Amino acid sequence: MFGKVKKVFFTGMFGLLYVSFIAQIVYVLGWVPGWDVKLGWMGVLSFEWLVLIAARYLSKRSSNSAQYNGGYGRRR
Repeated sequence: MFGKVKKVFFTGMFGLLYVSFIAQIVYVLGWVPGWDVKLGWMGVLSFEWLVLIAARYLSKRSSNSAQYNGGYGRRR
């Protein structure tokens, strides 16, 4: 049961982060004055995107490794 709660929680959390990321891109492109400042903020957002992808990858990897017994690749 905890696995289902964890899956719903992380799916919702990553969905919220994706929506937040899109909102930040819209804000930067629409309301930040000056192209040099916009490019700087887009650089910051690209770093945030890499962190989000890495967190998603590590979350999936940890949930897959939790299915195996002791990390030896055999299922219980």
